[in-house]
Amino acid sequence: MLRILRSWFDRLFAEEESVVLLLMMLMGLLLFVVVGNMLIPIITSVVLAFMMQGLLARIMAMGASRWVAVLIAYLVFLTLFLGVLILLLPLVWQQAVNLVQELPTMLRKLQQLLLVLPERSELFTEAQIRDWMAMASNQVASVGQYVVSFSLAQLPNVLALMINVVLIPILVFFFLKDKALILDWLAGFLPSRRPLLTSVWEEMNDQVANYVRGKAVEIVIVGVVSYIAFAVMGLNYAALLALAVGLSVLIPYIGAAVVTVPVLLVAFLQWGWGSEFFTVCIVYGVIQALDGNVLVPLLFSEAVNMHPVAIIVAVLVFGGLWGFWGIFFAIPLATLFKAILYAWPRHNYRAGEAREAGPEEGGDEPLPQSDPSTN
Repeated sequence: MLRILRSWFDRLFAEEESVVLLLMMLMGLLLFVVVGNMLIPIITSVVLAFMMQGLLARIMAMGASRWVAVLIAYLVFLTLFLGVLILLLPLVWQQAVNLVQELPTMLRKLQQLLLVLPERSELFTEAQIRDWMAMASNQVASVGQYVVSFSLAQLPNVLALMINVVLIPILVFFFLKDKALILDWLAGFLPSRRPLLTSVWEEMNDQVANYVRGKAVEIVIVGVVSYIAFAVMGLNYAALLALAVGLSVLIPYIGAAVVTVPVLLVAFLQWGWGSEFFTVCIVYGVIQALDGNVLVPLLFSEAVNMHPVAIIVAVLVFGGLWGFWGIFFAIPLATLFKAILYAWPRHNYRAGEAREAGPEEGGDEPLPQSDPSTN
């Protein structure tokens, strides 16, 4: 048994680079699990700087120097960052506060609308509906208590949040300006001969870049279109619901289904069974259909093809480990592991299997052997 384990270990970790890659993965995982919360501003800054690389490359392709390109890209980022901070977040926060305050009124209105069901269908009784509404009232009360306790508990973290708001733009600037220096510094800790790491990096760099930028563009487009549609129709809490719809694209398959409930519930409580409610249903369905059938294929035409079950498992695992950023990077991380598995050196393993099996046990033909003259 020990001989088999040793043989397996030698086949997989015969090269120094394989051991280095394994240690890097284990250290990275341990680092994120232990001090992941402390690294939030750094991770956020790296992601934002990574998203700006496409704009930076386009500006440089137009003939601008790197310093000018960095300055223009950073000014674009700073404008968007301040716009979200000054315009979007206060609006969403105010609508969220109004929604929490209006929950009891909305619950009473929902009860009045549902009490009509026993008259239209024998499947529901008035007693059942009253029981459901009593349970819902208890849930609303618990939600209110949770919001109050959560707000009080987060007061000590307000200072840390303000520091992060100031720190993130500064870090983004230096990550944009000194990208080459940082990458060279990190490369100094790696072996001088690193074909495995180079193969994984080359395969992942463009794919992760396309995914992150494409996902950011998808969030913005879906959120803006949803807000315009909801605002034109006069739907309450348009900004809050549009933000939820935009962020729902982070969770494939599940996000759209989950966010449908609050959108239709708010529309139902606002208009009942009126024509406006069905208009919201149709418009929301069109937005989701265009996102899934037009926008996603257009933005992610070069994305790695993954099975839906693998995507859902990746979202659950990485989301459980690292929350929002785990969900955001679930597919890139799953793609990274896939790339590592495919790039991992296994020629010794296959050759060993062929030698042990022989022509009689290894199949109709032996495995092809490489020509020494080509090495």
